[in-house]
Parts: sequence; C-alpha cells; structure tokens
Amino acid sequence: MISQADSLVNVKKFAEAFDLYDKALKNLGPVKVKESINYSVATVALNAGKNEEAIAYFDKAIAAEKADTSLKIDLVKCYQYKGLVYGRMKDLANSLASYEQAIELSPNNAGTLYFSAATTAFNLNNFEKAVTYFDKAYEAGIKPEDALLNKANALKRLNNDSLYLQTLLTGVEKFPANKNFSSKLGAIYYTDGAKLYKNGLDILNAAIKKVNDKKLKPEDAEYKDAITKVNEIYAQAVELLKKSLALDPANANVQKLIDACKPVK
Repeated sequence: MISQADSLVNVKKFAEAFDLYDKALKNLGPVKVKESINYSVATVALNAGKNEEAIAYFDKAIAAEKADTSLKIDLVKCYQYKGLVYGRMKDLANSLASYEQAIELSPNNAGTLYFSAATTAFNLNNFEKAVTYFDKAYEAGIKPEDALLNKANALKRLNNDSLYLQTLLTGVEKFPANKNFSSKLGAIYYTDGAKLYKNGLDILNAAIKKVNDKKLKPEDAEYKDAITKVNEIYAQAVELLKKSLALDPANANVQKLIDACKPVK
C-alpha cells in the first residue's frame, strides 16, 4: 500500500495516496517503517486538504524527530506547515503559535515565517505582534512593499500616529508608485491642515463677533493681533494642504480648503 501511495503522489493524486498511507500505517503489525514517513504523509495530507489529519501526522513527525534526531526531519517546516493548516481551519491562535515555534527554531532564516506570523497576528487583532513581525519581514526583504504597508495599517489600528506617519513617509520614499502610501499620507496632511483651518476660523469668528458686539474696533491691537494669528495659522494649513495635494491630486476638497485659507485683510 505504501508503494502504491508513493506512485499516486508522483501523479499528484494526494487524496487517494493519503488514504493508502493512513490505512497502511494504522495496520503495520510487526512491520517496521522509518518514523520520518510521518512527515511525508503529513505533507500529502496537506496537499489533499485533509487538515486535521495533516496536523496529526505533523505532530507525529515532530515527536519522532525529538525522540531521534538522526531522522533529520525538518522541524521548522513541520511547524510552518502546521501554521498554514491551522490558518485554513480558521484556528488563528494555533496558527500564530505554530509560526512562532518555527521562527524560534530558525531565527536567522525566518523571512517568510515573519510575514506569515505578521498576517496571522493582524487577523487576530494582535497589532503589536503584527507590527513587530511585519517590520522583521520588511528588514528581511520579504514582500517589503506589502510588509511596510501592513505595518502602517497595524500602527494606525494601535493609534500610534507618530510611527504611522513615519512609516508612510518611508513608504512614499521607497515605493513612490504605490498610491496606498501616498493617499494615506495625503489624508494625514489634509486632516491636519483642516484642523488648522478650523482653529484659525474660530479665532477669526471670535474676533469678528467682538467687533460686531462693539467690544472691539478693527483698529484695536487685540483685533489686529487676532488677524495676524489667523493668517499665521492659515499659512501653516496651506503648507500641509499643498503637501496633501501633491500626494493625492484627485482629492478635490484639498484645493477648496487651500482657497479658503486666503489671507485675511
């Protein structure tokens, strides 16, 4: 049966092959086979979409390797594939734990593992770990554009505005053609510019109200100081809004706000 299963694997008939392997290994009797076969059967189950069976055989392979290191079973791959299978099963906690075990066993060559762990952590809403692992994936050169963008998204979910901004600035510098970075950065500049405009407008309206209420005259120093302050704030707003427009020219609201920030006489 094992020989027949081997032949089926060669023609990618994984489901049929797994059934033969499984039946054979459960009925060995006095027959001895090398324990490393558990890893091979686990990968066949993986390819056959037999998730629970794959986990069971990967666990057998891990136990066998820990008992006899001469088997040379790749424990990193065992844990990596367990992470993949648990992910298929929507068991994200065990998926992340498996990826982290693989990383622990391969700290100097964990590039793709970092990205997988980061994605799983993000989907678990564990944004602290997502930031850490996406950053490591970026540093390792694994899908650097995606890793940096996802790191930014995780930082935003953590409300870490300063690092979010810095990550977007890096993204715009390193990947200028990626509109995701530029549009997000442009949105920050627009929001900050709009807040400044609102602040300036509030000061202006308060000064005008005092004039209308006969509490101030336009020639009074207090009124002139208020207008000077408004124009300073508007100038700061325009500076940010122009950055936003350069990054996201499609945002029509930016130009409208720039026009609204004309100096007050």
